[in-house]
Order: sequence, then C-alpha cells, then structure tokens
Amino acid sequence: MTRNQKFKEGKPLKDPEIKRKSAFREYAEAILVALVLALLIRTFVVQAFKIPSGSMEPTLEIGDHILVNKFIYGVKIPFTGLSFWAWEQPQRGDVVVFTYPLEPEKDFIKRVIAVGGDTVRMVNKKLYINGAEAYDPHAVYKGETPLSGDMQKRDNFGPVTVPEGKLFVLGDNRDRSLDSRFWGFVPLGEVKGKAFIIYWSWDSKDTTVRWKRLGRLIH
Repeated sequence: MTRNQKFKEGKPLKDPEIKRKSAFREYAEAILVALVLALLIRTFVVQAFKIPSGSMEPTLEIGDHILVNKFIYGVKIPFTGLSFWAWEQPQRGDVVVFTYPLEPEKDFIKRVIAVGGDTVRMVNKKLYINGAEAYDPHAVYKGETPLSGDMQKRDNFGPVTVPEGKLFVLGDNRDRSLDSRFWGFVPLGEVKGKAFIIYWSWDSKDTTVRWKRLGRLIH
C-alpha cells in the first residue's frame, strides 16, 4: 500500500489554509452581525448623544453623554417620515432630542413646555400655560435684563397657541438657550426620542470624569 493510499483510506487531512479561511469567515460573520445589530439598535431603540452646550444646565451639562429612548414615541421608518407602535406622545416636561428646524443636519435637545392646543406666554421671565402660571421647577435664569430688539422674546413672549402636531420647547437654562421663543415649533415627526439617563460625563475640557453624574436619570 502506497503512502497516498493510506491518506485516502484514513481520515482526510485538514488544510491549514482552509482552516484559516474558515476562522476568518466566522469572525467576519460575527462582526457583520454585531454591526447590523448595533445599527438596528441605534436606529430604532437607543441612541447615544453628547451634550455640547449649556442650554440645558443644570439638568444636562457640557460633556454629559446621554442615552435617548427612540421607540417610546413610535418606531420611525428612516427616510419616510412614517412611524408606528407609539407607546406615548411627548408630554410637558419630557426632555427630547429632535431635528433642529433651521438646520436639519443638527440635533437639538430641549424640554417640552407645551403641546398642541396649549397657549404659551412669558411675562418678565415667568411662564404661563393656558393663562395660568406654570409649575416650572427646572428653569434657571442667569442673564441680564432688560434686553432689546428681537432678544426681548427671551423674557417676554407670546401669547401663542401651539398648533396640533407641534411642540413648544425651551432650554432649562432659559437666558442662554436658543429655543422655540426664537425659531418656532417642533413637528412631532422630527422628534427622535426621549432622553432618560446620563451614562458618562466629562468636564467641559474632557479631562476629568464627573463620577457623581454617572447613571443619573433625566427628569
């Protein structure tokens, strides 16, 4: 019996190159599945954002990294404007991420102050909803008074009635926020989700971890 015959009659030999290709394929498939899952989660479930400005201080500070629930207001089909399976609609007090109406390539984060049908007014920094002074515990005021020109809207605004299908939003840092007082309402279809937790936080220079802010729920 020849050496070749022994190889044929016994177990087939494993080609090291084939084995390497098989391992490479397994890793590639695992990575591809992980990427697809990550994309689906980011698109439909949860997305991370970093806070770049102080307009939501003290609730959210520059350098906070937050997670946004993207399905609570409905699963949105990309590039269609369609959504389904909405658990709830944005409510007064929700902190939401949305497409900035004046620059659609940017995302903004603000607090919902009024929804469709509500009438909003500000008088000397005091907020009124539907004629009554609003409970507004998150608001802070750090600016000077009085202001002139178009910036007078910061302290004295309205009254305006929010159209159906729209939201009126403000930053918690009322004197240093570019919000619905200046550029108008947010269409419900442009809301990307509800912010719910701070999962990481650097100081404004990205050098020191703010440990006390980690895991803080966003209210």
